[in-house]
Amino acid sequence: MLKELRTESSGNAKDDPPRLEAGDHLDQPTFHRLYEAMPPGFRAELIEGVVIVPSPLRNDHADIHGLVMGWLFNYRLGTPGVRPLDNASLKLPPLDEPQPDASLVIDPEYGGQTTIERGYRTGAPELIVEVAASSASYDLHSKFERYQKIGVQEYLVVVLRDAEVRWFAARGGVFQPLLASPGGVFRSSVFPGLWLDAHALFADDATALVTTLNQGLASRAHVSFVKKLKARRGKT
Repeated sequence: MLKELRTESSGNAKDDPPRLEAGDHLDQPTFHRLYEAMPPGFRAELIEGVVIVPSPLRNDHADIHGLVMGWLFNYRLGTPGVRPLDNASLKLPPLDEPQPDASLVIDPEYGGQTTIERGYRTGAPELIVEVAASSASYDLHSKFERYQKIGVQEYLVVVLRDAEVRWFAARGGVFQPLLASPGGVFRSSVFPGLWLDAHALFADDATALVTTLNQGLASRAHVSFVKKLKARRGKT
């Protein structure tokens, strides 16, 4: 039997214990209030009303995560109006508050689809990146379904156990796989010039990773994208 969904109206803040447990069924406002009361360093997510508490992060996860953030940061350097987010919670009432490993958003003044309210992002990022232990992870199941439903435009999952990158782009509201080139390079359809060398990522070759990205940043598609971003800002 499912646990009863707890909401703000089901009790006051003094009655509720300041803790979260995996498997709790909550609405987003209740989850957020309890999450803010947890000790520093505690991490949890709410996916379709169910609390997920991730396992401690292994070194391989941390290594890949660092490379991904460096890759996204270098893209930002060459692309005005975009912003990489590291482990930022996303407020998506009534039943979701994910905390993806990484996101890439277009700032609101450049026409992006997220906003900032009381210090938190609301709305679906244009790109979400998750680092998953295996293809059996909820990153490729419950999260996949929710990210698709809430309007994430692209979803990239780095599957550690299989040394595989799985990248999806929304087509008519449905995630469809993005295929890599024969050389193993993925190219974002939402962020022109955001090229990912999957072989370099798993080989821990930061130089090759940035070299491939720089090729994307020099492409005509990226130059055109930058012009569009600047034009959007002038209209907001």
